[in-house]
Amino acid sequence: MRLKRFVTTALVALATFYLAVTGILYLAQGPLLYPAPRAIGPSTGGFEEVRYATSDDLLLTAGYRAPEPGRPVIVYFHGNGADWVSSVVATDRLVPAGYGVLAAEYRGYRGNPGTPSEEGLYRDGRAALAFLDERGISPGQTIVIGNSIGSGVAVQMALETPPAALVLISPFASLSDLVAEKFRWLPTRLLLRDRYESIDKIAAIDAPVLILHGDADTLIPHHHAERLASAKPDSELRIFAGFGHDLAWHPDAEEAVLDFLARRTGEDPPE
Repeated sequence: MRLKRFVTTALVALATFYLAVTGILYLAQGPLLYPAPRAIGPSTGGFEEVRYATSDDLLLTAGYRAPEPGRPVIVYFHGNGADWVSSVVATDRLVPAGYGVLAAEYRGYRGNPGTPSEEGLYRDGRAALAFLDERGISPGQTIVIGNSIGSGVAVQMALETPPAALVLISPFASLSDLVAEKFRWLPTRLLLRDRYESIDKIAAIDAPVLILHGDADTLIPHHHAERLASAKPDSELRIFAGFGHDLAWHPDAEEAVLDFLARRTGEDPPE
């Protein structure tokens, strides 16, 4: 009888703990998915701060550098732990080649109003593209780049409005799949509000696609990039040996982008 009571008590305690952890993770998933940097550093030289409004009336501040005449504009969607200034660093070899850069920003990041979410970031992406359209820069004159969680935004934008090219750096195939891999003991598919199912969208994108990933990436394993490339057979996939989740800030990634654009979009490589 005592043993039965002990087992019952232990099972109840374990179930209570499991439900408590599940509840905490469900309630805290917003800050966990979108850990916007607390510190706001200075803007980077050569970029101006610009503002554009979203469809739900948020006024976002981002960074912009105009292209040289006849050159496209890169629309860069950064990862969840950075802000638009990091996009400036990740494009410092693309700017000398004459490309413009719209370092897009998200709601809730770098002092912007609003709370980040999947649908919210899609609204922010559409507002960024509308900002360029108002300046006479059509989708066909843009190169969309997404790093990490920004890859989910980039895929959705390229699906809705085909750019001249799409580049995904350290992407996940599906956020819901990635989270399920990380927390196998939790019912994450039931709990997760934001899913970013890029794997279901990429085949329909009407643009050249380049996918870059490091084989030492422990945050998002490179098999996610391989799954995306398999779903889009005409895409290009490059796996960089020894590189982790910071691949976007390495010169090797930018050189790969420059080479891809020269070959697939007719953009001349830098002299």
